[in-house]
Amino acid sequence: MNARLPTPDKDAIALLPPFERLGLDRITLVCTGAQASHAYDQLTQARAWGFDTESKPTFKVGEASDGPHILQLSTAERAWVFQLHDPDCRAVAAQLLALGGIAKAGFGLGDDRKRIIHKLGIEPQGILELNTVFHQRGYRKDMGVKGAVAVLFNQRFIKSKKAATSNWANARLSEAQLIYAANDAYAAIRVWQALGL
Repeated sequence: MNARLPTPDKDAIALLPPFERLGLDRITLVCTGAQASHAYDQLTQARAWGFDTESKPTFKVGEASDGPHILQLSTAERAWVFQLHDPDCRAVAAQLLALGGIAKAGFGLGDDRKRIIHKLGIEPQGILELNTVFHQRGYRKDMGVKGAVAVLFNQRFIKSKKAATSNWANARLSEAQLIYAANDAYAAIRVWQALGL
């Protein structure tokens, strides 16, 4: 397909009604091995997850990130936000990402994959870069979650810049951080469903 399908620009997206995000009642924070095991049991019943990670931002030139600090996995009903400080929690997160047979869909996952290999020591299986799917269907290469939500749902995906650049390595995450992290993964699974994958 040679014709490039248009994607809405920022101004057009700004006029759209907001995408309905997950509230805190549908977000589970996972910090311990026991919580991670419970999340594992629930997540492994799905055939696909929305997937993303967050790392503490680096501001100095040459400063290496020791992220990811957060792993987000979501079904269409609920999202789990794993904090990767606890070794038992980290081990279960690694097990989940190493599972074959479950699609892990997200946007801009190249960097996430490299960091996961470095931090968790596993090669994540079933990673599905949604940008690639849109590219194959004739859209410009880098769709991103905002563009995808606009194209598929005619809605505006709201992302907080403040939350995006916040410290994801904090022992206590704010409500804004939880909502931001969970909904990145939630939007990805909704996009995956809407694409009929």
